[in-house]
Amino acid sequence: MAAPEQDPPALTPPVPRLLPPTVRCRRCGRSLHDPEARMLRLGRECRGPADQVQVVAGEQDALPGL
Repeated sequence: MAAPEQDPPALTPPVPRLLPPTVRCRRCGRSLHDPEARMLRLGRECRGPADQVQVVAGEQDALPGL
């Protein structure tokens, strides 16, 4: 006997889409290979100072209850 199909819960967060196999630059249209460029959808030559990925390292407050 087969188990009945169940619908996923209504509050399930949407599944993030994967990047397509070919990602093109938003400005010049060339295909991108660098993971950071693919994420930003901008090639290194087309990125300006405002488009840079910034990593901020610093101390954070502990989560309550941990």
